[in-house]
Amino acid sequence: QVQLVESGGGLVQPGGSLRLSCAASASAFRLWAMGWYRQAVGNQRELDATISSGDGMLKNYPKSMKGRFTISRDNDKKTVYLQMNSLNSEDTAVYYCNAVLGGTVVWGQGTQVTVSS
Repeated sequence: QVQLVESGGGLVQPGGSLRLSCAASASAFRLWAMGWYRQAVGNQRELDATISSGDGMLKNYPKSMKGRFTISRDNDKKTVYLQMNSLNSEDTAVYYCNAVLGGTVVWGQGTQVTVSS
């Protein structure tokens, strides 16, 4: 099993950037596909980005995130990142990391991102 711990959230001004990190405890981290999701108050959880297992060659972003968000992984550090640029108030949410391997899905506890002046 894997445990995930997100970090890097906080308060940022509109137009600013943040990099979220998700550290995993799994010894076979590279086998897990990883993803970032967000959940704003009153909304359902929605996808920000996914990255494939192994070298992470395959990345997927919703159209609304393309060009602003970049997902990456460092298998040596067992960490996945989400670089977020040009943030606006609609990006305010709790951001969750997840790991997927076969039929197993694991979620982290989330990190709050607040975009406000």
